[in-house]
Amino acid sequence: MKSWITIALLAGLLGGAVSLPAVAQTSTFETRVKEIEALSRAKNLARQAAETENGGLSQYRAELSMHGFAAKSPFVDQGDHWIFTFKGNVPGVIEPSIESEVRVDKADFQTTVLYNGAIRSQR
Repeated sequence: MKSWITIALLAGLLGGAVSLPAVAQTSTFETRVKEIEALSRAKNLARQAAETENGGLSQYRAELSMHGFAAKSPFVDQGDHWIFTFKGNVPGVIEPSIESEVRVDKADFQTTVLYNGAIRSQR
């Protein structure tokens, strides 16, 4: 079980009140914390899959949203998996030219690069 300090800090990050929750609230809160931890892991795995696909960090950098808070990353929750769709480019180049779409399964965190290439038109 997470320490109350960790839970309180996460509550602050999520905009929640920092107080000791009741038993019923605890399980809901802990479930939400686990969901955010899983999403964060998935975001990092998706970014790493794109980095590998594009030749490593010496050749590719993902957009900043793939380095920040997971809930603000470009993803769609598809029930049993997440789809992350994000852009990147060669280090030092500001305008992105590569789009990556990566599926991350929730059960085992397996990643599948669905698309990696030129930026597609806005859908």
